[in-house]
Amino acid sequence: MNAADIAIEYHERTKHRPERYAAGPETLDWTSQPDPFRAFAGSPTVRLPLCAGRLAHDGADTPPAFSLDSIGALLQLSLGLSAWKEYGPDRWALRCNPSSGNLHPTEAYVIAHGIAGLDAGLYHYASRSHALEQRCTSAAAHPPGLWIGLSSIHWREAWKYGERAFRYCQLDVGHALAALRYAAGLLGWEVRLVAGCNSRRLAALLGTARDQDYVGVEREEPDLLVQLTRPAQLVDPAQPQAVAEPAPWDATNTQWSGQANILDPHPMYHWPVIDEVASATESRQDEATAPPRDYPPGSAATHLPAPEVIMGRRSAQRFDPQFEMAAADFYHLVDSLLPRPQAPWDIWDYAPAIHPVFFVHRVDGVAPGLYILVREAAAESRLRQALSDEFEWQKAEGCPDSLPLYRLQAGKWQKVARAVSCAQSIAADSCFSLGMLAEFEAKVQEDAWRYRQLHWEAGLLGHVLYLEAETLALRGTGIGCFLDDAFHELLGLQGKRFQSLYHFTVGRALTDTRITTLPPYPDRITDDMEKNP
Repeated sequence: MNAADIAIEYHERTKHRPERYAAGPETLDWTSQPDPFRAFAGSPTVRLPLCAGRLAHDGADTPPAFSLDSIGALLQLSLGLSAWKEYGPDRWALRCNPSSGNLHPTEAYVIAHGIAGLDAGLYHYASRSHALEQRCTSAAAHPPGLWIGLSSIHWREAWKYGERAFRYCQLDVGHALAALRYAAGLLGWEVRLVAGCNSRRLAALLGTARDQDYVGVEREEPDLLVQLTRPAQLVDPAQPQAVAEPAPWDATNTQWSGQANILDPHPMYHWPVIDEVASATESRQDEATAPPRDYPPGSAATHLPAPEVIMGRRSAQRFDPQFEMAAADFYHLVDSLLPRPQAPWDIWDYAPAIHPVFFVHRVDGVAPGLYILVREAAAESRLRQALSDEFEWQKAEGCPDSLPLYRLQAGKWQKVARAVSCAQSIAADSCFSLGMLAEFEAKVQEDAWRYRQLHWEAGLLGHVLYLEAETLALRGTGIGCFLDDAFHELLGLQGKRFQSLYHFTVGRALTDTRITTLPPYPDRITDDMEKNP
């Protein structure tokens, strides 16, 4: 079986169905949940300032130079803690980047060369303490630069979700990628995917291939690498500089430190299929590719959420089933999902392959029904051919001309939306929910690595919805539990040409006042206030 077939077989195997869900643990002991924070014992630590509110801006000022302050702001706004929550004896952390089940399998590494306050080398971001753990230093000469790599600890998700966990890890990578792009945008920086850095080289750069540093502990799977630049570095502001991959570590001039901590000393299950699909979907390309991008026209202006919005983002647990959102707000949210040459979509060099299908429940001025957003013009004919020939494909009344949103079928879909989303009421009590339909089989057959990438794109869409909903005093929630083929069947889909990868829902959240909210870094409040009076 080739790599693409392994990925497709994994996807089929891990579908939820009415008669059975994907294989997972029979029971959960929350008192033995894996440690949500990776740490490297013996690594020197560099404390990062909490200065996101001071450094983040709207682009009017000169972007800050790369420094401990600005790197601290970037990581605080993207991958840092946003709050601690308490309910009775339980206490848990929330982060700026959302995660399935709040389990946070995504780890971040900083590669820094020529940055004041940091020795040239590799650092692990410790979100709990907002610090950098120094993994290695390099005495070799390197061109100056700043990169961030993301990896996944699959066991953090598999502990709860079993075989389906690899999907959720990849969605979380997409959320983290969008979070980094938004944070960099607030600092006035550019971010580009280093698409040509394959999995083998990335593992060497991030140190995840070092067996001696992970003895007896959960391993990490490298996912992607991004390069950060300042616009002042560009020769021609209209033409981004070429994406550069950092030089490999020279064994003679590199000193490593730190041993990874164990996250779960007594794992009860093991899911070999996750290791199989991870291996099959590794990136093996050696050169970056830049497929043509299709940016449809639209009315949306460049918009970046304020730091307070980013750090105040939450996942809704319940929605007000009587609340009706305004049509203008709905169309704004839908419009924000269209790819444009601005943050966060300017980080995505690939033609859109995800097309959301909406269950519209309560939007003032928009008839309830089933709708689809076609995010790439060329995909419309493929979607029309694949979806049920009974669908209307009509523009909704009041829908902006520039918005390729079509009503497929009018009617009330709350019961269907709830049933498809594993009987979760959040899919029906919200103003709308959606499933993210991916152009699937051909992409994965082209390159098995695209299986990961399709999930990253879906995670990007989810993160945009999260933050844009917050700006409208609404709230979103990602839905990973859905009945895959039941959703496909109601759309009239056959085969694997299109597959839904992620579901989402937006509405007015109901807050549980029994849960106490505490600051993310209580021991750092004084230090932060001194910097941000």
